[in-house]
Amino acid sequence: MTGTGALSSVAAGAGLWPDRTDLGGYVVDDGGRIVAVDVRGLELLGYAEEDVLGRDQHELLHRTEDGGTAPAAQCPFLHALLSRRPVQGESRAWFACADGSLLPVEWTAAPCRWDGAGAGMTVLFHEARPRETGRRGGSLSQLERLALLAETTSRLTSTLHERECVARLVELMVPRLADWAVVDLADEQGEVWRTAVVHHEAGRLVRREDLEGPLPPVSPRSGMPLSRALRGSAASLVGPEVYRAEPDSGIAVVQRELFAETGMGSAAIAPMRGPREVLGALTIGRAAADAEFDTEDLSLLEDIARRAGLALSNSRLYQRQRYVAETMQRHLLPRLPDVPGVRMAARYLPAPDASQVGGDWYDAFDLPDGSTALVVGDVVGHDLDAAAGMAQVRNMLRALAWSHQEPPGAIVDRLDQAMTHLSDVTMATLVLARLHRGDDGGWALRWANAGHPPPLLVTRDGQAAYLEDGRVLLLGTGMPFTRRHVTMDLPAGSTLLFYTDGLVESPTEGVDPGLARLRRHAAALAQRPLDAFCDLLLDRVRPADNDDDVALLALRVP
Repeated sequence: MTGTGALSSVAAGAGLWPDRTDLGGYVVDDGGRIVAVDVRGLELLGYAEEDVLGRDQHELLHRTEDGGTAPAAQCPFLHALLSRRPVQGESRAWFACADGSLLPVEWTAAPCRWDGAGAGMTVLFHEARPRETGRRGGSLSQLERLALLAETTSRLTSTLHERECVARLVELMVPRLADWAVVDLADEQGEVWRTAVVHHEAGRLVRREDLEGPLPPVSPRSGMPLSRALRGSAASLVGPEVYRAEPDSGIAVVQRELFAETGMGSAAIAPMRGPREVLGALTIGRAAADAEFDTEDLSLLEDIARRAGLALSNSRLYQRQRYVAETMQRHLLPRLPDVPGVRMAARYLPAPDASQVGGDWYDAFDLPDGSTALVVGDVVGHDLDAAAGMAQVRNMLRALAWSHQEPPGAIVDRLDQAMTHLSDVTMATLVLARLHRGDDGGWALRWANAGHPPPLLVTRDGQAAYLEDGRVLLLGTGMPFTRRHVTMDLPAGSTLLFYTDGLVESPTEGVDPGLARLRRHAAALAQRPLDAFCDLLLDRVRPADNDDDVALLALRVP
């Protein structure tokens, strides 16, 4: 692929080709040879097309500031090519022109592909001009604006927490674009809160909490810029003289006080819109009288505010889902029964990247014969669908265990049949146990295991062993068989731990190292109080790369 015509399509496909005539550009293949160049790039460098195509871009163009050949090991263009990711030049570079002169350039590069097979890098550049002192937004080059927008998108979309999103937004604005940044957010009830007022002072960001707080209601008739922005109107340039007139609303009074306190001589205000509503307004201000914002600054602010609005909307959607999930979790996880002489503790940790609930659960409840049912289980998945399926299986198991005075294996068989016909759950694992008094007055355990990790028994003197007996296939296979149950007496003072695979399984290590780690740490913690026993196991045993939720149920007999 060669020539100027191909370059625009490649660069446009990479999402980097702006409609600006002061930008030159060229494309190199994966070996660093120039395969396409645009007309403006040739004009800036003074070359003919045939002098450029096929040449190594580093040898042909890249020079040091004094005109020497730049070492390949220090070439930022080669580093960008090898990294295969978008790179914004942090400092200017120098290109050798056809007449032997040097052209100082600012540049950006991004990987690209063409013809379904070729791969390389697109480089956009323009002549670096001396920057005006005292101006910020007006001095930003087109490439710097593109880089700022790209950074805004990447930084704001990489968090789902509203406060962090606001903090990152003001860091992007100050001092790169302005001396001051003000963020006003509206909640779902329409109340507006001045969330952040930040300015740059002595090389650091300073927050003015005394200027933050609730704002008066937004007047539907106010013509003042902030009121219009909070209603969703277009961005506008504002000076302090706008608010010196008679205020037409309570917000106008607050704005007049803001300009007086901050000393802003020029400001720009833009609405932050979500897909369905206005989420707030972003205000940036400059103190210097000779650094007024212009229409290019306003256009840039609108683009930034639009991205901020989408990021805040995603954050609020996540928070609403999280609230629903947490409410659901509180109703699904049971209160442990009071069994005289027996101590119980339970823990639940959600999957790190899920909606706070999942398919793992624990349960404990009294049975009509005076024994206590103990359950730990796992429905495939760790999202709200898995949580809903878990609720179905849990409730069916409770009903079956209460109404049928049968061994745990028979109850699990009934659950398998009911789950197949009465629920949407495809697969699940669980351990169902029955804790009851033995003939000698001690405590006995009878259990059945349907494809679940084995319970761990830890004696008072620190011996730990997995209860491997009685394990058969998981629920939902459609294979009829009778699940065996096992009975054993629990040693005095022993601790019994039920858990789900999220405690021990790692995507990189598998499950065996986690099981060994769990047994080792449980033995060391045998004499710790039961709550501390559970907390420390979660802290010490759960794999760092765990991506599943975890449920624990522990009991200690007298």
